[in-house]
Amino acid sequence: MTALMIQGTGSNVGKSMLVAGLCRAARRRGLSVAPFKPQNMSNNAAVTADGGEIGRAQALQALACGLAPHTDMNPVLLKPETDVGAQVVVQGRRIATVKARDYARLKPDLLASVLESFRRLSAAHDLVIVEGAGSPAEVNLRAGDIANMGFAQAADVPVILCGDIDRGGVIAQIVGTQAVMDAADSARVAGFLINKFRGDPSLFDDGYALIEQRTGWRGYGVAPWFPQAWKLPAEDALDIGAPVRAGGLHVVCLRLSRIANFDDMDPLAQEDGLRLTMLPPGEALPGDTDVVILPGSKSTRGDLAFLRAQGWDVDIAAHVRRGGHVLGICGGFQMLGQWIDDPEGIEGPAGRDAGLGLLRIGTVMTGDKRLTEVRAVHAASGTGFDGYEIHIGRSEGADRARPFALVDGAPEGAVSADGRVAGSYLHGMFRDDGFRAAWLAGFGVQASGRYGETVEATLDALADHMEQHLDVAGLLAAAR
Repeated sequence: MTALMIQGTGSNVGKSMLVAGLCRAARRRGLSVAPFKPQNMSNNAAVTADGGEIGRAQALQALACGLAPHTDMNPVLLKPETDVGAQVVVQGRRIATVKARDYARLKPDLLASVLESFRRLSAAHDLVIVEGAGSPAEVNLRAGDIANMGFAQAADVPVILCGDIDRGGVIAQIVGTQAVMDAADSARVAGFLINKFRGDPSLFDDGYALIEQRTGWRGYGVAPWFPQAWKLPAEDALDIGAPVRAGGLHVVCLRLSRIANFDDMDPLAQEDGLRLTMLPPGEALPGDTDVVILPGSKSTRGDLAFLRAQGWDVDIAAHVRRGGHVLGICGGFQMLGQWIDDPEGIEGPAGRDAGLGLLRIGTVMTGDKRLTEVRAVHAASGTGFDGYEIHIGRSEGADRARPFALVDGAPEGAVSADGRVAGSYLHGMFRDDGFRAAWLAGFGVQASGRYGETVEATLDALADHMEQHLDVAGLLAAAR
């Protein structure tokens, strides 16, 4: 059993990308390697072939390893539904929705499932690269921890600590983390590395030496900023990037408060013939918008209220009156209907809310979650494509007579009578080059990208980047 864990001095320091790059580098060395994250908190999930769900970052890391995503790669997934509560998914299946304080009491019981999944992966592969969550400096959460040092100690895995120099204060990040850790946890750290450096790395030589001197930990290098990172699926909606373009089809995706599976937008960001705007709260819908996308949501009724609070309901209605187009995906599809009913309070307080009324459908929330990969046919173009479903609720109504797609011959989604408003439960459709080309052709835009090939090439470029600037051989040798 050989493993190495990448922990960070904080969230969003680049752990997910470093693990993906290490996985690809190890695979190119001929190793059978798998990713693992004991606990992830994200509403950006991927469906696995065994009908479960894991964090999208682990699905990307699996791709870097040449593997299909599996629920063992992320045995505990937390999906926030409110500011204080989250859905708890264990080994791919939802077990509860709990508040943060209640989850703290639940964590020790989850360690057995975490270790079970880790040991299965370890038995099947030469190497497991583990990603931490948040920071081991959060020592107030150390008791019962399953995400960082608690897991590392229980599984006897060495740790590399990553600091983010782009945020500033990286010396304090790393030295300060050691200062608050107990001696046993500090001894488990095999070394550190610096990520996201901009400019001449030699300017940090003195700081790097100071960290080594103050901590006694070995340094494994300084990784410059990786400019192609935006081409990889984003785990945080704030990380979705796209080149600034003038002109072209203007697609605007509303950045809802509980936005889910927002990596649906990543392939669009790479298309030369369009501009993608991830519209933040508080901003009005741009007047030159051609297509509005209502994305998935972990709390459909909550985000419908959030949408209205921004005035986006008024903007969308005006957009449609002007002849604009709207596409709703999953929760966004549900919002487009006439009503949403949650009689059992599955996503929050029980109740029924009026929808945006742009599609003649209604949705009833149910306790059963649909998790499945599908092969569909786009009704408008006849183009076949791959996608996946990850949702609760059933939607029915008159506009279902005009389906968005067909799945095994059955109608899926709905389209308005004038064809300008459409909704679907299918995620991942834009990753399919054929579908994306057909959808864009409907707006007179010629597709320019091959998304899957771009992601694969970017993973190779990431591994090359890390090989050039970090001691990758040393990192892999630190695994045990």
